[in-house]
Amino acid sequence: MIGHRFMGRAHSNAWRQVARFFETPFEPVLKVVCGRDPQEVERAANELGWEEASVSWRETVARPDIDVVDVCTPGDTHADIAVAAALSGKHVLCEKPLANTVAEAQRMLAAVTATGVTHMVCHNYRRVPAVALAKRLIEEGRLGRLYHFRGVYLQDWIVDPEFPRVWRLEKSKAGSGALGDIASHSIDLARYLVGEIEEVAGHLETFIKERPLPGSEEMAPVDVDDAVLSLLKFEGGAVGTIEATRFALGRKNYNSFEVNGSRGSLAFNLERMNELELYVEEGPESGFRTVQVTDASHPYMKAWWPPGHIIGYEHTFTHTVHDFLLAIDEGRIPSPSFEDGIRNQKVLDAVERAAQSRSWEKV
Repeated sequence: MIGHRFMGRAHSNAWRQVARFFETPFEPVLKVVCGRDPQEVERAANELGWEEASVSWRETVARPDIDVVDVCTPGDTHADIAVAAALSGKHVLCEKPLANTVAEAQRMLAAVTATGVTHMVCHNYRRVPAVALAKRLIEEGRLGRLYHFRGVYLQDWIVDPEFPRVWRLEKSKAGSGALGDIASHSIDLARYLVGEIEEVAGHLETFIKERPLPGSEEMAPVDVDDAVLSLLKFEGGAVGTIEATRFALGRKNYNSFEVNGSRGSLAFNLERMNELELYVEEGPESGFRTVQVTDASHPYMKAWWPPGHIIGYEHTFTHTVHDFLLAIDEGRIPSPSFEDGIRNQKVLDAVERAAQSRSWEKV
């Protein structure tokens, strides 16, 4: 695993837990974790359960005793790591968004395609049981023809103007701000549930133009967006909206969506992730009802607890790793693949172009 902080911790837990709760074709061995600081990565290895620590990802991905490379680093490093891993014959799991540019994402897909390794992007919210149930209901036609998708992703962790300019606020490392960080999740969920997006309009806003560098009083420019708003047109005829911001005071990780169709609607909120709001017209007393998605018949839940015993954020990564391992065993490419990553990247690119042109842009 390359990278060991927030996402590294989430991924490490998933690799440790997956074989404890699911029947897996392989027993994952947490061999090596990589980081830049020798002391920090050694501490991470001890805390997160890795056998070894390394400060050289290039040496690590070339090792013959490594079968899978899990990329949990900032976006500017994804392409180099994934390409090197693929050329070494390793299966690759990569955090989202796949890269910082469409060109980088295409280079990554070319490498994994040429070498035939299994590849997957970690859009973990697809594997919330309630979201997977929403997908099942849509595929069964329960909502009828789809008309609307509304995606909202709200956070507030950078509202303070004294908050330092960390890497997520630097375009060369992050690629974009709220757009790539959290709107990419909403875009993936829109594609997953409704279908491909063909055209977008967009607006990007940066509220605080400069911030102090970490550990310093020196100010530096912020060159990424703080908030993004986008209108969507889907290939199937549906329309949609996406709003993402890290300036919604009081909202910590409010990832929600609503889908409306000719026969029904459904709505989801990550902060109540074990519930799905469902409306299907069945009579004069029909209305939205709350489905508690904890039954063994619901996606992934058979592996966990009795009905009514809820699961949490970390379980979505365990489900992701489980599906990735099954794909490796079965010799197929799981979803979302690097191809999905490119499609997501093209939507991000189109939103940026639309924000500049002040007009609709094709994806």
